[in-house]
Parts: sequence; C-alpha cells; structure tokens
Amino acid sequence: MNTKSTPTIPAMILLLLACAASLAGQAQGDIVGRISSAERPAIAVADMRGTGDAQRNMDTFNSTLWDELSNAGILKMVAKSVYPLEVPQRPQDFKPPAVPANARRGQPPVRTGPWLTDWSGPPVSANYLAFGYTAAQDGRLVLYGWLFNTGQQDVTTAQVIGKLYFGSLNADGAKKVARDFAADILQQFGAKSLAGTKIYFVSDRSGAKEIWSMDYDGSHQQRLTQYNSTSSMPAVSPDGKLFAFTTYAGGNPQIRVHSVETGRRLPFYNPVSSVVETPEFMPDGKQMLFATAVNGWVQICVAGTDGSNFRRISNVRAIEVSPKVNPKTASDMLFISGRGGRQQMWHMNLDGTDMQQFTTGEGDVANPAWSPSGQQIAFAWTRGYEPGNFNIFVMDVATRKPVQLTQGSGRNENPWWAPDGVHLVFTSKRGASTQIYTMLSDGSNVQQLTTQGNNIQPVWANGVN
Repeated sequence: MNTKSTPTIPAMILLLLACAASLAGQAQGDIVGRISSAERPAIAVADMRGTGDAQRNMDTFNSTLWDELSNAGILKMVAKSVYPLEVPQRPQDFKPPAVPANARRGQPPVRTGPWLTDWSGPPVSANYLAFGYTAAQDGRLVLYGWLFNTGQQDVTTAQVIGKLYFGSLNADGAKKVARDFAADILQQFGAKSLAGTKIYFVSDRSGAKEIWSMDYDGSHQQRLTQYNSTSSMPAVSPDGKLFAFTTYAGGNPQIRVHSVETGRRLPFYNPVSSVVETPEFMPDGKQMLFATAVNGWVQICVAGTDGSNFRRISNVRAIEVSPKVNPKTASDMLFISGRGGRQQMWHMNLDGTDMQQFTTGEGDVANPAWSPSGQQIAFAWTRGYEPGNFNIFVMDVATRKPVQLTQGSGRNENPWWAPDGVHLVFTSKRGASTQIYTMLSDGSNVQQLTTQGNNIQPVWANGVN
C-alpha cells in the first residue's frame, strides 16, 4: 500500500463524523430488517494489511475477525476464494464506472477500478463487505475499519460503519481491535458479541473438583477455588460480580459465595443439612434459590445472598432441585421434580401457583436453563435417540415442542445459554473423559473448548458490569 496517501487520524475522524449522523439511522434500519428474514445476510470479510510494525500481527487479526463473525451464527460468510483480486483498503479505493466521452448511446459504463458491484454480483454475491487496514501510530495498533452495504449505488450511501479502533501493538491488541470491530458489525445485525463473557465450570484437572473459568472461546482457563475437595454446581450473579457453588470442603455440603473481582469468600449462612445444592441467583442479584433437605425431602428454598431470610418454596413429598428463574419475568421458574415418579421438568410461579409439567413423563430430565429472552428452554433428557443416554434438547415455551440437538455423540448434559441467546455451552462424554463444548442453538457449529481432565457443569455469564 502507498503509505503517503494514507489519511492521518485527525483527517479520518473528520471524515467519519461527517458521515455518521446521516447514515446511522438508515443503515441500522436496513440491516435489522434483513436479519428477520429466513436467509442470513451474506458478508465478505476481506483480509486486511498493516503498515510498518502493524503487519506482524495481521494473521492474528484476520483470523480473529473471521472467527468472531462466523461463530456468531447469524451471517453467511462468503468464502475468500471467490473474492476479486483488487481488494479495497479504504473508501477512496473504490472507483465508480465511467461513461467514455465519445460513448455511443446506450453504451454501458466502463470499469475504472474496484467497485461495489465486484462484491454484490456473482461469484461473491455479498450483501455486505468488511474491509480496512491497520497502522502503527504512537506505539499503538490502529484499525481503520469499514462495513459497506454493497447493494448501494455510491460509496457515501454504502457506508454502514466507518470507525477507528485502538489496541496494543502485539497479538493481544490485534485480537482486541478485531473483536471490537466484529462487535460493532454484529450490533448492526441486532446480535451481541460474546467478547468479555465468561464460562464458569467444574474441573478435576488439579486432582480435586474445583471451580474454574475461561473466556467464551476457551482461552484463559484458570482455577478460581483451591479447597482440595469436591466443589460443584457453579452459579454467577447477573452483574457478574459473584459466583456461588456447593462444596464439601467443610464436611457437610455448603454453598459458598466468592467475589469474582477479589476471589475472596463472602459470608453465607447455610442450613445444616445432608443436601445443599444447585444454587441459582435471582435476576435482582439480591436473593438465591437452592435445594436443601427439609423434613427428609430435598426441597427448593430461597434466601438472601448471605443466607439470611431463609424460607421454603416447594412443599411436596418428592425430590425437587435445579430451580431456574425466568430472567425476563423474575416471577416464574423451572425446576426438576420427582413428584410424578420419574424426574421431569416442571414450571411454576414463585408463589407456588400455576404448577405445570413441561415434559411428557418419558425418560429422565435434568439441567433446565432459560434463554435470555425467556422464550426458550434448554435441558438434558434421556428420551429420543440413544434411549438411556442424556442428550440436549431445546423447547419453545409457547408451543412446548421439544427439539433434539445432539444425537449419536456420547452423553450430553448441562446446557446453558450464552448471553447472546444464540449459542449454548454443554458437556459431552465422547470417549474416556467429559469435556465442554459450544454450539449454535440449532445444534450446528459444535466446538470443543476443554481438553484437560474432566470438565462439567458450565455456566455462561456476562462479564463484570
């Protein structure tokens, strides 16, 4: 690239500010309207280059940007093998076709350089194009990133995003600016980026079952507890600042609460019981549901996040566990109950009214989880393919029709929705060990996140607010 013609940062900012106000509303409406259709919008993501020291990290940048958009599950990624040879790096690289001065009447315009139709027409047939370049300036990595609607007639109306992104001049900085750019692109399509979210889980890789966390893509796996005992069933507060779990470190089972930011244990008053398990924070973050043995039966109870104001919610001569509160209403919940014989998924209001069984009574059901919208449920069930083995199902709350997502691939349990409402994390035993995987909520795009030891009971949470 000719670096002499590269615009300076102040000049670029003025250009972007001039376009942003007039285009933002039009572009947002256009894209959100498209995402509601059955066909996913097609996007071309051009490999970008860097000037000077920025080029060293462009392989990392390009692969991260592609993966972030591809794994979001809402876009059709156009294969790079069909891209034109002339790839723009900035809007000025586009050259509209021109009509020669001596052209005959009806003669079509002549191509003068890269143009939008190179991307909108076959073989690319992309609805959108992401392009740009990076530079090293003042010791930082700077990304000049654009998203264009290729169906527009000129460069000005085609621009959906034109923005600067800043990161450190290394691989981590390249990942950061790629994720920031991808997050802005996904936002235009009404989707959320998973960058910054965390998955909490149980791993025995250290010799004891401890609580661990990792980034949404499986990176930065780290141990959070060191009780050298059996700790399990993690839960995370809605603001991402607290995590709770059950542990046998004190002898009898107890719920313990830790600060995510400091790692310190916080006070929680536990009932003295042979069972204290399946903690779940309420949507307001001020109370916690859990199951504990009361009068010989494991029942669902509620208390403050310090264990105060303990009271019983369920009252039946059967085992009831795994309470999960609807994140949208905060007034109704799912739970697993054996009141009908086999363990099934039930639903009721928090005041005990409107009791309904959501599954058919066949097989055994475990691990219910609400989608962020409160409109779908994921759970594990032994019904269906491979009877006797758990598989992952999703159910639309309105129709209550279950759809099986996993089959023929081991024992699959512990589904949990990602904050974007599009992905699920779950565990699967596909061989000698149990590992954590993610997939889209239609069962596609399965990816393995863990490999060491056995890893179970994942919970996908927002980052600390």
